[in-house]
Amino acid sequence: MVVLDSLTYAGNPATLIGIEAVELVVGDIRDSDLVAKLLHERNIEILVHFAAESHVDRSIACPSLTFGTNINGTASLLCAAKTVWLDSGGGRPHRFHHVSTDEVFGSLSDLAAPFSEASTYAPNSPYAASKAASDHLVRAFHRTYGLQATTTNCSNNFGPYQHPEKLISKFILNALNGAPLTLYGDGYQIRDWIHVIDHCRAIELCLSYGQPGQTYAIGGGTELENIEVARRVCREVDRLFATNPLLRTRFPRTPAAHGGATEDLICMVADRPGHDRRYAIDGTKAATDLGFRPSISFSEGLTATIDWYLANEEWWRSD
Repeated sequence: MVVLDSLTYAGNPATLIGIEAVELVVGDIRDSDLVAKLLHERNIEILVHFAAESHVDRSIACPSLTFGTNINGTASLLCAAKTVWLDSGGGRPHRFHHVSTDEVFGSLSDLAAPFSEASTYAPNSPYAASKAASDHLVRAFHRTYGLQATTTNCSNNFGPYQHPEKLISKFILNALNGAPLTLYGDGYQIRDWIHVIDHCRAIELCLSYGQPGQTYAIGGGTELENIEVARRVCREVDRLFATNPLLRTRFPRTPAAHGGATEDLICMVADRPGHDRRYAIDGTKAATDLGFRPSISFSEGLTATIDWYLANEEWWRSD
């Protein structure tokens, strides 16, 4: 397996430690010649496109960087795949899988039906718009050139190795360090959460059973308000500190180290522009066509995630 990563602020080669038969190539997906060289020289027949500038706040602050990676980077990968697999490779068996997001569909009202593969595209942030554009590029390369491509639009992920700027990892680390757990607006925005292991399992199933040209909506089946996510993180931290005195020494700044309530760290800040109110996924097609159903509950996954961050302080401290 070859991992191509430019190792920006969100990249950490330590994440690959312990994985057998993996080669890390430090490079940019926008370098189409490099991508083509890797596909040809390593005889790669499956390309899974995870790479993205995925943080909405950063896309608002610097949209050009987001567009460069998410749109131009996707185009670069597609052009390289076309060159090697179709133009030079005679259409040999291959698969290009594009990992996208439910954010391309915009925002749902509280009572609206969940997103499905038939939902209309209505992105509201520069990040969501860039992913929508990349989805359309993948579709075009399939329809125009016959590239064997699939796309998954997934809900919010959480789990180990997640960059500390993401919601749940940020809440965990801020709680441990006694820093504010900030929520935009009223905190009642709703997201559908899926554990990263389930997401990766869905991608694997898509590679095996997904039909070229098709998209699959992947969700965790757990809709939660952001404020409820924060509260659950806080309650779990309180429970762990109450049962493990060593944590009080390691993380003395959190209220839980002194018998206080971690929920006291929760606070509201002004809402961000274009903030979507609700995401939800109808996973019927993925269940029917791929046999995918989430297997890790939010509660189970959250406990395991907090345990992982506690056990891997060196990883996130080095960020």
